Amino acid sequence: MEAQLDPMKDDLPLMANTNYMLVKHYILDLDVDFQSKVIEGIIVLFFETGSRYRKTSSTGKEGCQSQFDETCKIRASGPYHVPVTKVSACSSKTEYNDFAICGKGEEDTSDKNGNHSNEEQASGISNSKDFFDIENHGKKDFLLVLDCCDLSVLKVEEVDVAAVSGIEKFTRSAKLTDDSKELENLRNQIVHELVTLPADRWKEQLYYFTCCSQAPGCGELLFTTSTWSLEIRKSGIKTPTDFPHAIRIWYKTKPEGRSITWTTDQSGKWHEGICGHVEYPCRFQNPAARLQAVIPYRVFAPYCLVERCKEHLLQLIPQCLSAAYTTLGTHPFSRLDVLIVPSNFSSLGMASPHIIFLSQSVLPGGGHLCGTRLCHEIAHAWFGLAIGACDWTEEWLSEGFATFLEDIFWAKAQQLSHDEVKAQQELKALLRWRRLRDEVQNSEEELQILRPKKESTGELSESGASVVKHGLKAEKIFMQVHYLKGYFLLRSLARTTGEASYLASLRKFVHKFHGQLVLSQDFLCMLLEDIPEQKESGLTVESIFQNWLDTSGIPKPLLEEGETWKECQLVRQVSGEVTKWIQTNQRIRKSNKKKRKQDDVIFQKVRHRWCELVVKQKYVPGYGDVEKFLREDQAMGVYLYGELMVNEDAKQQELAHKCFATARDHMDVSSAKVVAEMLF
Repeated sequence: MEAQLDPMKDDLPLMANTNYMLVKHYILDLDVDFQSKVIEGIIVLFFETGSRYRKTSSTGKEGCQSQFDETCKIRASGPYHVPVTKVSACSSKTEYNDFAICGKGEEDTSDKNGNHSNEEQASGISNSKDFFDIENHGKKDFLLVLDCCDLSVLKVEEVDVAAVSGIEKFTRSAKLTDDSKELENLRNQIVHELVTLPADRWKEQLYYFTCCSQAPGCGELLFTTSTWSLEIRKSGIKTPTDFPHAIRIWYKTKPEGRSITWTTDQSGKWHEGICGHVEYPCRFQNPAARLQAVIPYRVFAPYCLVERCKEHLLQLIPQCLSAAYTTLGTHPFSRLDVLIVPSNFSSLGMASPHIIFLSQSVLPGGGHLCGTRLCHEIAHAWFGLAIGACDWTEEWLSEGFATFLEDIFWAKAQQLSHDEVKAQQELKALLRWRRLRDEVQNSEEELQILRPKKESTGELSESGASVVKHGLKAEKIFMQVHYLKGYFLLRSLARTTGEASYLASLRKFVHKFHGQLVLSQDFLCMLLEDIPEQKESGLTVESIFQNWLDTSGIPKPLLEEGETWKECQLVRQVSGEVTKWIQTNQRIRKSNKKKRKQDDVIFQKVRHRWCELVVKQKYVPGYGDVEKFLREDQAMGVYLYGELMVNEDAKQQELAHKCFATARDHMDVSSAKVVAEMLF
């Protein structure tokens, strides 16, 4: 039986047996029902035999078969869904069979979420305990395991790619016959030829992928769903090599699913050498792409925010893209869409290929807040997307790099002088150091470690499955330790090696590893190889692990460095401004209401900082601003709830409870859990 994991405490399991079967391409065809909050449709998956089984045959002498047997023994307790062929009195609300097996006089036993269990419901259909008892020379059927969560799988079938017109060119010398076994092998051969086409035939490849995705089915497959996976088998198939390499899955999401949040917008509507990666049309090898400093871009926003986007965002995008290009070179993706998301989006931004999701909370902050966040998300095109972490627990490889590079990009976008760049970056370093210090003092030690799996980082099980350490802990989403410690590590390395040499190493790293998954040591080893004199000073991969990545708390090299930033001219200027605001606050308390209202308009321009001052100084006339901020800027508001509660002031705690009661139904699930823990 699969263990039940606590989403507030446990690791996120990755169950897919990727070493046996690996998805090489997929095609989605989905419909969105905004009323029921369900996304429903099909996905067609094209597989290649995994690395641990690719060189074995299908003759029954495979060295990995024992592991398949063990897997089958473990999974044997789960109910399987059986293809229905001749069952009377069954009805379906959709055009496909939804596997609610019902015989004459029997009831549909599917639950309200669309999960189906068909244990002994129709006569003539074997129950689940028989499925793994079918033996062929003492071996069990191969089980394909795919990661999924909170999905209702309705049907799984093999796709008859051999039926596609013109597909004969991928069958080599083989001939189409009616022999079922030969046809099965032929279909897999076609998929193999298709997924391994060279990069210069990518248009042809995409055309045939599309055609194959529309090909008819040629037999339903047995499947079962569990909390974290979808498990599929075909009766009599013993190896990954013989398992269908093109399958179609009908499924739908659940309204309460943890991976999707439904919300409304304000308009009220739903809405240079050889590359090391596998072959695909790579922009890093495209001469035209290498000269493109600013890729095409578009902005999508609710009507009420269009003017605000025109005011700042549209002018900033080309500046930030050009700055990124100047720093790292070729843009990994050919275009950029920026989507302004609603106020309850759980972060200030998120990057995906070709698109950035940007919180509307950054728009009122003027050019600086919007620009720095935009630079951060643009940096993810290289670090996070073009280069990914081999082990998802090493998220500092994405967030640490993006935080470090946002300063570099933003300074270039503003065209600052050398002294201005230095002053700005030292001020940011001081603020981040204080933020890191506060987080370290108020969070679990195990969540402060950047390589929580240490020497076992990157290791997989025999089947290719793994876990994301602490991946289900809601509070981890709001921690910045991976951003901050990663940033300070990269900043320290840059200061040690010199910025020019360091940025050259980053460009070399991007060129060498784009399109691949990496571990921390891949970057660190390359950097130290470029600068061998650093090894003589005691800087090694092992020392970096020990001081920065494998321990909790503030890294030793940072313990004293925080004091040096206080002497920066810009830091002194900001300190003076803070003093001025405190004095202004004191004067406002004594002034008339008209003057206070006038000053409040000024305070709105600094929003979050103003709300922090209101809470810290217990400035009651400003509580309305805090309430408005918690309602409209939820991506940044989570931290304010904590500040309202920590002062143990009755009025502030009452305000926190009032705001949460109003907003909780529209909040991101993880945000709501974290705030609830603060309040109750």
